[in-house]
This record gives sequence, C-alpha cells and structure tokens, in this order.
Amino acid sequence: MTDETTNTVELATELTMAWLSNPNTRTSAEDVPAFLKSMHDAVIGLSTAPIEAPTEEAAAEFTGAVTARKSLSNPDVIISMIDGKPYKTLTRHLSTNGLTPAEYRARYGLKADYPMTAPSYSAMRRDMAKKIGLGRKLGEKATVKAAAPASAAKRGRPAKETESA
Repeated sequence: MTDETTNTVELATELTMAWLSNPNTRTSAEDVPAFLKSMHDAVIGLSTAPIEAPTEEAAAEFTGAVTARKSLSNPDVIISMIDGKPYKTLTRHLSTNGLTPAEYRARYGLKADYPMTAPSYSAMRRDMAKKIGLGRKLGEKATVKAAAPASAAKRGRPAKETESA
C-alpha cells in the first residue's frame, strides 16, 4: 500500500466515523461497510478529479436575446440582451444576474459607450436635476425656461404666440 492510498483510506474512515457519531444518524450495523466503501470511492474521485472542467464553461459563447440595434430601438426603454425584457435602467437587472456593466458589454461584444439607461429616462432625470439647481456653479441662479408660458396659462391668459414669416 502506498502512502496516498493510506491517506484516502484514513480520510474515508474519519469521515465515516464523524457521520456515525452524529446523534441524528440512524443506521444499522449492516449499512456501515457499504457507507464506508461509498465514502472511500468519493474521496478517491475527488482526489483524482480532472482540473480542466471549469475552462469549458469560460469558453462558452453568449448570444443575445435581441440584437444591439433592437435593444436601443425604443427611446423609452432598453431591451436586455440577457432575457429580452424592456428596462429603463439595466444596472439593477445586471446586478441580479451577477454582472457589471463592463462584463455585460464584454459578454455581448458591445462598445464601451453602450448606454445602461434609456435616453428618455436620462433626459427626464437631467431635466429634474437642472430644475432643482444641480450642476450649476456657485453663485449662479437656476433658469427656468418653460415657466413663463405655464404661469401665463395658470392666470387664464393665453401664452404669447410668435409670428412666422
């Protein structure tokens, strides 16, 4: 017997003793040799397992549920290439699938400037930020361009129309 064989036999014996010492284990004396043999086979199988198996998974090619052009066709939503469903932002969807935006772009061969939010959603957020005064320098006042016609309409007067030549 070699030293490696002795180690696997000892390890299998120790695992079997630990399993049998558990008070919740209910087994008969006839089942112990069969369990010891299956434990020994499992230890041998683990010690001689091929190391090449995980590299097959890494080489898997991912195909998108939709094309990159189709995913950006609607300005209100971005269609996920993972499941083909529409989203306003992809970041939360990607995190639930265990991906970062960079990994998502790399997986589907997208450019680095591929957006993670829908254009209309980005515009709405940008307008809201400007409205509350974000993004301006110290001392500047926020300018409200659309407030004049809206305030005239509230007072019951029609907004001024411009003449076209």
